[in-house]
Amino acid sequence: MDSSPPERRLSLAQQLVLDLSRRILAGELPAGSKLPTEQALTQERGVSRTVVREAMSRLQAEGLVETRRGIGTFVVDTTGPGAFQVGRHDRDPAYDEVAFIELRMSLEVDAAAIAAQRASAEQLQTLRTALDEANALPRIAQDSIATDFRFHLLIVLCTGNSFFIDAMTHMSNTLKVGVTPPPELAEAHRQACRREREQIYTAISHRDPDGARAAMRLHLINCLQRVRVAQATTG
Repeated sequence: MDSSPPERRLSLAQQLVLDLSRRILAGELPAGSKLPTEQALTQERGVSRTVVREAMSRLQAEGLVETRRGIGTFVVDTTGPGAFQVGRHDRDPAYDEVAFIELRMSLEVDAAAIAAQRASAEQLQTLRTALDEANALPRIAQDSIATDFRFHLLIVLCTGNSFFIDAMTHMSNTLKVGVTPPPELAEAHRQACRREREQIYTAISHRDPDGARAAMRLHLINCLQRVRVAQATTG
């Protein structure tokens, strides 16, 4: 029996869901592969069986895994008809990049404000680590895009709202290298992103919902502008 508070169990389960979802959607755990056993996950993650079971239930509800009695839990093929997919239509990639940021704006601005109210001390430390990793990357490429998006995913995780978390987890499946800015703009873009992420983190860590909302809105608006500038200069 897990004696930890329900909100603590939920946070741990959400973190496990987030990690496994990203690995599945990134192809690290391909369709048909078997997940580690419940016992293996409890030992590896240092969590209770209750936490692992809650996480598996969430992954099943999202249609990412299925449990076969007596055999184990397996990754489901999410590319079949009816699967939730974003940005996989035959559209101009430039359009997809702009549309993706527009979608994020509708979600992440309020998520940042909620995170400022609900983030635990442990979550803030995890967020700080992710921010440092994003800031340390030297260039704009696939690895930097994924690391930056992880910072945003962790902000959404701080909300404790499963709908926000599910939406952002599914969005991670659309990550790809977009239009790369020309060399004369790349460093300026990178430094601007660093400043904006720091402003978001500062507002969240200071428990300032209005400041977090404004900082996230400014960051995503600027991201949209930087994408359009890069498209214009490379088009």
